[in-house]
Parts: sequence; C-alpha cells; structure tokens
Amino acid sequence: MAARGENMRVNADRLWDSLMDMAKIGPGIAGGNNRQTLTDADAEGRRLFQTWCDEAGLTMGVDTMGNMFMTRAGTDPDALPVYVGSHLDTQPTGGKYDGVLGVLAGLEVVRSLNDLGIETKHPIVVTNWTNEEGARFAPAMVASGVFAGVHTLEYAYERKDPDGKTFGDELKRIGWLGDEEVGARKMHAYFEYHIEQGPILEAQDKQIGVVTHCQGLWWLEFTLTGREAHTGSTPMAMRVNAGLAMGRILEMVQTVAMENQPGAVGGVGQVFFSPNSRNVLPGKVVFTVDIRSPDQKKLDGMRARIEAEAPTICEALGVGCSVEAVGHFDPVTFDPTLVATVRKAAEDLGYSHMNIISGAGHDACWAAKVAPATMIMCPCVGGLSHNEAEDISKEWAAAGADVLLHAVIETAGIAE
Repeated sequence: MAARGENMRVNADRLWDSLMDMAKIGPGIAGGNNRQTLTDADAEGRRLFQTWCDEAGLTMGVDTMGNMFMTRAGTDPDALPVYVGSHLDTQPTGGKYDGVLGVLAGLEVVRSLNDLGIETKHPIVVTNWTNEEGARFAPAMVASGVFAGVHTLEYAYERKDPDGKTFGDELKRIGWLGDEEVGARKMHAYFEYHIEQGPILEAQDKQIGVVTHCQGLWWLEFTLTGREAHTGSTPMAMRVNAGLAMGRILEMVQTVAMENQPGAVGGVGQVFFSPNSRNVLPGKVVFTVDIRSPDQKKLDGMRARIEAEAPTICEALGVGCSVEAVGHFDPVTFDPTLVATVRKAAEDLGYSHMNIISGAGHDACWAAKVAPATMIMCPCVGGLSHNEAEDISKEWAAAGADVLLHAVIETAGIAE
C-alpha cells in the first residue's frame, strides 16, 4: 500500500483532461461555458459525469431536486459517508472551472484511491448539486438549501426563470428528476474544492486557501415603477424616471458598502428595464442588490439601511418602490477539525497555504447546517470568475486536489 506522503497524489493530467472534456459541453462564445442549470447542456454534462462515475465503480443516487450522489462503498457498513462535491452548472458567461473543479476533483480522488488500491472505512460520495449558480432560477444554492431544510421542495419547484419556466417542470423535462427524498442522506463530513473567485491567493503567491469562514449575503430585488414617456419630448421636470431612481440607489449602495469597510461588499449585477427602448423612459426597472459580509452585524445593518433609504430616494422622484429578499444566508464558520485537517494536508504535501474567507456563497454553506463541513480553494488568474476568461493552471488544480485527497483519506479512514 502506498505510504501517506509525497508519493500519494492525484493524476494531474487525468483531472485536467476531464475538465477540458466537460468544457466541450455547453460552450460559451469566448472560451468559457454556458451550461445553465436544467438546460439540455446541463443534462448532457450530467450524463458524461455519470459515465465517468460508472467507469470508476461508483453507484448513483438522484434525489427529487436532481442532486447527484455517486458512492464509493466503505468497509464499515455502519459508517456515515464522507461527501465531496460542488456543481456542474455555470453562469450564462461562465468559466470552465467554477464549481466543475470541485465535482471532478472529487471524482479524481476516487479514481486515485482505485489506482492506489486503498479502501476506506467510511463510504465516499461525490456530489453534483443542482442550480448552485442561481443564474437561471433564483436563489443560488437552492437544491443544497432544500437538502439542508432551508427551503421547501415546493418553493424550489415554483422558482421561475426569465421566460416563466418553472424549476420543477424543467427538472422533469431534462430527465433528471430522481426519487430519493431530499435531505434523507446523512453525512459524516463534507468537503468542497473550488477556485477562489478572487485575487488574494494569487497576489499572496499561495497555492492553497484553507477556508475558515464564508461571507453571509442578502440578495434584495427592487421593483421601481415610473412612467413610460418619450425621452426627447418629455420635459425633465415632468418625468417619473425609474431609471434615475435606480442610478441613485446604486450610488447609495456603493456608499453603504464603503462606509462598512473593511469586510463588506455591495453592488448590482442584474438589471431589467421595461420597455428597454432607446427613446422611452422606463416604466419599470427590476434589479438585484447583492450585499455580503462575514460580520453578521454589518450584514444586517447594511440591509436595514438600504431598505430604509431606497424608498426615500424614490419618493423624491415620484417613483414607486418595492423590495423582496430573494436570496440569503448568514455568515458561516466552517468546522475547526476539518479546517485543521485541510491545513495539515497542505503542510504535509509542502504546499504554500493561508487562511481565507470565501467571498462567494457555496453549497458548503448549506451543508454546514447539517454536517461538519469545510472548503479548499486554489488561485485563479487575476481573481477573475463568472467570466468566460476565468483561468487556472493545471498545477493549481492538482495541488488542491492533492490536499482534498489527503483530507478525505484522513476523514474517511484507511481500512485495515
């Protein structure tokens, strides 16, 4: 049996080839991917992942949210599984690694254990969570949220995409509606490997991010109601301009975030104008404010201030204003024992590492509500993510997968 140490590493070429093969499904227009959840491309990506898992000797379970659970048996029939996972869905203009790296690195852990002839006491389950991104169906991480009891199944099924199609109908349409009860599975531990999606690790020249916490967030969807009117013939003083109100709210959000530094961010990434014509003032504007912080007091204070000041801004312009919270989770502190296991694995393997707080939400945030959980991160070039130009190196990908391999073995236990 291979000794624990320098000679026990993943197959870096195989992991990279898998990433590149998955990237062929749902290609974008600028080198990345558009494999949004519950699309035909998502279904095709799932089938490829299933094929690879079948070849690795894993057995598949699928729950009624479409979450895929691929199991490698352990030697102890009473031992709860160690779960490893992330997601295969992407943003409309997504990269090749966000989420996908964590799923395929989990598969690579299993492949490497097979190569090394290592059996573990605890089963290992490689997981693909449905709709982590929330790009097509808000909120993000909805399937892991149902798994953790944060959302109901009915709530998830009723989510609609911009075309009015529901999550439940689309899950059935692509053929990935499973029969397992969501959340019935129990976990011994959960690991998620992900690109950082920020610039810190690269700037600090570190190979591994040991994730200790995850920022909490609020997604606040604003609906502003003005009056459609000709942009050329309506006097400035007689306009009810929902677009102007949105602009002033955006500036206010920037001010609130800056006044809560350090450790807070805020901005807007999605806007819908109606009728969205060049020479018509919008009668309706819908946009989502995204605020985040690892500090619960700051996070809640930012939300309260934004919700208090936005109606005042709108009232001064005669614009109607309503707001709905469409996404939320509190800041997360990951399991100290698993965090220490990740840190020790990085040290044993000789990889440079540092503690880091995840700026983005992940399925691990909901998994942490039902089991010990933590994350591992690798750098990404320029901190760029949710962009087709997202990039990592083969060496970065392999380093994090090596750490994942050792952390999983330590947690699952080698069978005697």
